Amino acid sequence: MRMKLKLKTVFVFYFMVSLLGLVYALMQLGQRCDCTEHDKMKDNTIYRLRGELHKLQEEVKKCDPTKPPKKPHLPTIYVITPTYARLVQKAELTRLSQTFLHVPQLHWVVVEDSDKPTALVRDFLSASGVAYTQLHTLTPKERKLQDGDPSWLKPRGAEQRNEGLRWLRETASATKGQQGAAMETSVVYFADDDNTYSLMLFEEMRSTQRVSVWPVGLVGGMRFERPVVDKGKVVRFHTGWRPNRPFPLDMAGFAVSLRLVLTNPDARFDGDAQMGFLESSFLQGLVTMEELEPKADMCTKVLVWHTRTEKPKMKREDALQKQGLGSDPKVEV
Repeated sequence: MRMKLKLKTVFVFYFMVSLLGLVYALMQLGQRCDCTEHDKMKDNTIYRLRGELHKLQEEVKKCDPTKPPKKPHLPTIYVITPTYARLVQKAELTRLSQTFLHVPQLHWVVVEDSDKPTALVRDFLSASGVAYTQLHTLTPKERKLQDGDPSWLKPRGAEQRNEGLRWLRETASATKGQQGAAMETSVVYFADDDNTYSLMLFEEMRSTQRVSVWPVGLVGGMRFERPVVDKGKVVRFHTGWRPNRPFPLDMAGFAVSLRLVLTNPDARFDGDAQMGFLESSFLQGLVTMEELEPKADMCTKVLVWHTRTEKPKMKREDALQKQGLGSDPKVEV
C-alpha cells in the first residue's frame, strides 16, 4: 500500500513539473527574444564550414582520378564577318557575339563596309567580351546593290572578306616562334552577321586540315543544301540551283585551314564573280572536290541556318520625323 502511494506521489510530482514546464513554454511564445548574438554566431559557423567545405572540394578535385585531363592546345578559329551600317546591324552583331562568347579560342575579325571604323562597331566590340579585330574597307560604288535590287544580284562582302584574309596573312607573317606555329594550325571561317550558328559547328570545324564542309539549312530556296558523301568522300552536291558550279556551297558551309590560305597568297574572293560563283572563286584554287573533308556526321546534320532579319518598317517613324517628333537620334539602337 505504501509502495502504491509512493508511486502515485512520484507520478503526481512528475505531472506537475511537466505541466509547469509546458505553461512556461507557452508563456514564452510571442515574447520578444534578442537572438542577434545567437544568429551572428550561427552565421559565422556556417560561413566557416562553407569555407572548409570549399577547401575540401578543391582538394578532392586535385586528387580525383576520374577527372578528365586538361584539353590540349585548341586551334584558334578566326571568324571573318563582313558588316555594314543599317538599322539592325547592332542587333545582328549582338546575337552573333552571344554565340561566340561560348566558343573557346575564337578570334572575331569584323570588317566594316566603310571608309573608316565606326564608333558603333568599335564600342560594341570593346564591350562584347569576344577577342576581336576591327577592320574596314569600302565596297566600290559600282559593286554595291542599289535600293530595290534583289540581294542575289551582285556578290556581297567580297572586299571585306579579302580584307580579313589580308590581315590574317600579314599577322601570320609578323608572328614568330611558338605563336607563329600555333597560328598556322588555325582555321578560317566566314560567318555572315545574319545567320544562326550551333555551337557544335565550331567544334566540328576546329580539326580542319584543308577545307571542311557541311550542310546549310534554309538556303537556295530549299530546306537545306549539302555535300553528298559516299564512303567518306564528297561525290556531289544536293542543291537546287546550278549544281554544275565548281563548288555549289553557301558561304556558311565551309571552313579553311589558315595554313592553306598562307601557302596560297593569291587566293581571294572575286568581287566581279557571276551570281552564285563567289564561293567557287575562292575555293577552286585551294582544293579539289575529292579533298573536301565532310563534317557534321558525314554531312547529315544541319548546324548552321541561312536566316535573315526582316527589314524594319519605319513608316510611323518617318511620319513623326516630318513632324519633328521622331525618336531621339542620340539613343543608339
